[in-house]
Amino acid sequence: MSSESVGGILGAIVAVFVLAVAFAFGPIGQYGKPPKPVKVEPAPVAAPVAPAAPAPRGPVIKEVPN
Repeated sequence: MSSESVGGILGAIVAVFVLAVAFAFGPIGQYGKPPKPVKVEPAPVAAPVAPAAPAPRGPVIKEVPN
């Protein structure tokens, strides 16, 4: 047997093995699988209204004795 025929036989064996593994694990992705259930989030509860913050005032200037 020449090296080309041995390589061809080994290549065919590897190809059959790869195809068998690919067939065993099935299609990649969502194709062929049941759809995943959609997760429904509950509506957020309205928070109690906090009183408005007082309006900011200007700087306080105090007289300092010299």
